Amino acid sequence: MKYLFKSLKRVTALVLLLLIGPGLVILTGQVDLNTPWSKANRDRAGIAPDPDTTPEAIVQVYGARTYNWRGAFAVHTWIAFKEENAREYTRLEVIGWRHYRGMSVTSVSTGWPDRNWFGSKPEIYHNIRGKQAAEIIPQIIEAAKTYRFPDKYEAWPGPNSNTFTAHVIRQIPALNVDLPPTAVGKDYLDENDIFFAAAPSNTGLQFSFYGMAGITLATSEGIEINILGLNFGVDPDNMALRLPGIGKIGLIETSSAASSQK
Repeated sequence: MKYLFKSLKRVTALVLLLLIGPGLVILTGQVDLNTPWSKANRDRAGIAPDPDTTPEAIVQVYGARTYNWRGAFAVHTWIAFKEENAREYTRLEVIGWRHYRGMSVTSVSTGWPDRNWFGSKPEIYHNIRGKQAAEIIPQIIEAAKTYRFPDKYEAWPGPNSNTFTAHVIRQIPALNVDLPPTAVGKDYLDENDIFFAAAPSNTGLQFSFYGMAGITLATSEGIEINILGLNFGVDPDNMALRLPGIGKIGLIETSSAASSQK
């Protein structure tokens, strides 16, 4: 009994420690807990280049905090691309409410890819332009078709929007995207992979038990540990910490998000 009591105390302490980050996100007002989703801001953030003046092909991976209190824990991610000389972007993502309406959760839409996600400003995690983007776009389209959970959605631990984004990235070795630790669901693996797969960045390996526990060892992610779907770790490559709720914080900005590749 004494051993059981000590074990419960340790588990409780660990859970409370994991909740510090999400708690700070709420306390610092980084998520809007009051605005109804129907009135939440969906304006452009002004990140995506204008197709009318940018003829080259573009591939971008975006993320923004999810709506309401869930944003303290997780981001929603999506992939956008514009083929060479195209006049609009195509946006690929998984949306939970589609499942509740009996539709496939996979959404393909056109228009600006950098709109606020129900009040949350998006960030770019990866940005490729030019020849390499043109070569990757057909692979993205095909990879999206192989997603194994078009009729299933669970906000936690997955499969969800981040499961879809990570799946597409894993199918394209040249697409080295460092999804943040707040992309809850990225570690939920395809049924064929069981417990082992490439890291979402394609720069290492990961073990995952249905997205609820696991570890990732990779050049981009560094060492990342998953407990109850919440990730924390150390990224030596960018001198950064990966924290639940807070995300990735460090001294060096990831080059994939900041630079364009020709």
